[in-house]
Amino acid sequence: MPIRVTLDRVLLDRRMSLTELSDRVGVTLANLSILKTGKAKAVRFSTLEALCRELDCQPADLLAFDDDGEDSVSEAAE
Repeated sequence: MPIRVTLDRVLLDRRMSLTELSDRVGVTLANLSILKTGKAKAVRFSTLEALCRELDCQPADLLAFDDDGEDSVSEAAE
């Protein structure tokens, strides 16, 4: 998938655990884990806003676009 989540790097830089972030932003640990591992298919702007506010970062610090030439539409069809 061309969108890569870099939440683990930001958490490491902040010396914060996923559990602590979950408590601070009010998002379940399970949902943050899905996001962190890149298995999420979508993220709400309100969740992204809460993460950025708590981690004192920009959305681009949490998400990266890697265009590896693969078409995500064709991947979904497989």
